[in-house]
Amino acid sequence: MKVHEYQAKEILKKFGVAVPPGKAAFSVEEAVSAAYGIGGSGWVVKAQIHAGGRGKGGGVRVAKTLEEVRHIASQMLGMKLVTHQTGPEGKIVKRLLVEQVVAIARELYVGVTLDRASSRNVVMASTEGGVEIEKVAAETPGKILREPVERTAGFHAFQARTLAFALGLSGDALKNCVKFLSALTTAYEAMDCSLAEINPLVITKDGAVLALDAKINFDDNALERHPELNLLRDLGEEDPLEVEASKSNLNYIKLEGNVGCMVNGAGLAMGTMDIIKLAGGEPANFLDVGGGASAETVESGFKIILADPHVKAVLINIFGGIVRCDRVATGVVEAARKVKVEVPIVVRLAGTNAEIAQDILKNSGLNFLVAGSLKEAAARVTQAIREPVGA
Repeated sequence: MKVHEYQAKEILKKFGVAVPPGKAAFSVEEAVSAAYGIGGSGWVVKAQIHAGGRGKGGGVRVAKTLEEVRHIASQMLGMKLVTHQTGPEGKIVKRLLVEQVVAIARELYVGVTLDRASSRNVVMASTEGGVEIEKVAAETPGKILREPVERTAGFHAFQARTLAFALGLSGDALKNCVKFLSALTTAYEAMDCSLAEINPLVITKDGAVLALDAKINFDDNALERHPELNLLRDLGEEDPLEVEASKSNLNYIKLEGNVGCMVNGAGLAMGTMDIIKLAGGEPANFLDVGGGASAETVESGFKIILADPHVKAVLINIFGGIVRCDRVATGVVEAARKVKVEVPIVVRLAGTNAEIAQDILKNSGLNFLVAGSLKEAAARVTQAIREPVGA
């Protein structure tokens, strides 16, 4: 789960992470009022969308007067902001963050995330702040410093000092950076984050250390421990099909291909997508209907998959372990009749009562393409797209 920058900063402030004075605004008047209340000689108006690269797209602008705030806010609210992360379709700006201008001396990068190779959280820092950290990691990985967070002992002050020294800090800036890193790591772990990234982390001319930007992602599997976070969810920033899937407790991620996938089990779903690509096709989605796939979940899955206009064929790959294949087959037939599927459907069912399931599909009166193996299913679904029925 993602949140907006202003929401991330409100959370970080509760853990002692220093951020510039700022306030969210949902209208032009609110933006002007926010700037007036914050005070100072200048303000930064930031578009709030779930994507990076806002500055290059015109989503971050500086205002020196309240009238400039009004002018910028009126232009920014409602605009379609296109960045390298949004794609050409962009995102509509519906909310802003107004912050006090900061006297920046240096821009750095810090972040906390999970290092899957070591199964530990890791605190990262770099002198290359304010730029795309992915590019830094690819081109100059040595510029990204890392300190692991021990599972039992946690993140130590000496590790924060090590990173601060390596960033070339001294005096008040070094002390404030140590506090900042410790507070950021505490917030990351306490809130069950999957990512807490500050880019840029700025050092001001008087030695203060501030999160000029903030990005936080939360572990969806831990949201039950933080019900208050659900109030921060902005459904307008999420893919509509993914939102619909979450209502039916389906794990769905939209992709760019044309083969709709419906599978039970995340590992099997990954394997299914891989073999589709090996067969020359492109998966249109990741969809895990869970171990107990029923007629209702299959029907919901069909509706979500077919709502994507790019889908030209569907591959159903179910392993009957927890649930019997014949029950899944019955659910597939019922769902196909209700949803009125008009694209080729390739079905591969393996496990308990698989032979009975194949008979149910063949005798359904519907035009299912039944496959005996996953390799055959991938080949048939890609062929069905190349050679549609009636062509």
